[in-house]
Amino acid sequence: MSNTFGRLFTLTTFGESHGPAIGAVVDGCPARLKLREADIQAALDRRRPGQSILTTPRAEKDKVRFLSGVEKGLTLGTPIALVIENACANPGDYEKLIQIPRPSHADYTYKMKYGILSASGGGRASARETACRVAGGAIADIMLRKRWGVEIVAWVSSVGTVDAPDLTGKPIQRRDVDRSIVRCPDKASADRMAGAIQRAISDGDSVGGIVTCVCRNVPVGWGEPVFDKLHAVLAHAMMSIPAARGFDVGAGFAAARMSGSAHNDMFIKKGRCLGTVTNRSGGVQGGISNGEPLVFRVAFKPTATIKLAQRTATYDGKPALLKIEKGRHDPCVLPRAVPVVEAMAALVLADMALLAGNYGQSR
Repeated sequence: MSNTFGRLFTLTTFGESHGPAIGAVVDGCPARLKLREADIQAALDRRRPGQSILTTPRAEKDKVRFLSGVEKGLTLGTPIALVIENACANPGDYEKLIQIPRPSHADYTYKMKYGILSASGGGRASARETACRVAGGAIADIMLRKRWGVEIVAWVSSVGTVDAPDLTGKPIQRRDVDRSIVRCPDKASADRMAGAIQRAISDGDSVGGIVTCVCRNVPVGWGEPVFDKLHAVLAHAMMSIPAARGFDVGAGFAAARMSGSAHNDMFIKKGRCLGTVTNRSGGVQGGISNGEPLVFRVAFKPTATIKLAQRTATYDGKPALLKIEKGRHDPCVLPRAVPVVEAMAALVLADMALLAGNYGQSR
């Protein structure tokens, strides 16, 4: 039923937005990896709601608790189950939506597919589910850092029409990203982005944007031909995130307007392996990592649930005016999407690392 991601390192998520709890089961994590609930909590704290005036005011602490797979701070090699209680559910905010599907939201398609909807909120379609991804991705991230030295850093590079300069060649760290409530490490751009989100809030509207992600120290040789190319699986992972609308890697769509001589990355000797002078390939060639930083971007649409009145229709086709007075929704998903993008990247790379086995090598 598509609630599980990965082949060898897998994540299964469960729970609804306003149910008693949400949670995850991670399988395939090697034994004797040092892991504490505090490690997972640190990642969840970066995603949780109510962080600033630019995000939803829903006051969830997202306190995580292990149910299995970890003893005395070490993984057992068995499935790691964890749970996050929903402490601030408010189903009463969604009574009006029983009759009227939200425009561009999953309400209508879920109802048509299953014949039933979660009692409140978006259920499994809600971005609340991404807390489970962040929890599972935190485990993958710890494994990648400790075993291979892989570093994954994402940031907001665009909000609406405001673009930050290209920072992919800079040694950006997560602490640099988190200095801004928008999660853009370029201060001037962050200020303009915050202004764009504030205007959307004042208008009762929402705004979209782009998250850029860089994965450093990825060994040469991760990725599976032909259908499980590294960038293909990354695209699958990123496009599964709620509100994601686009994915590109390296030069991305700009490559379509370049000549081969302009796009090609020339090889040079770097350590034990070859490297490239430029990185227009984004760290992937033939669907396999080439040892250069893995660089990709994810585009997110404006949040579907807005307070601005919208002329739409009820489930039975009657004209309706939908105005959501209550409800706690992000006017822009970008600041909280950053740790979700990092988590999904970690899950992909952890899986690719285990699939590679003895293939590939580090510099």
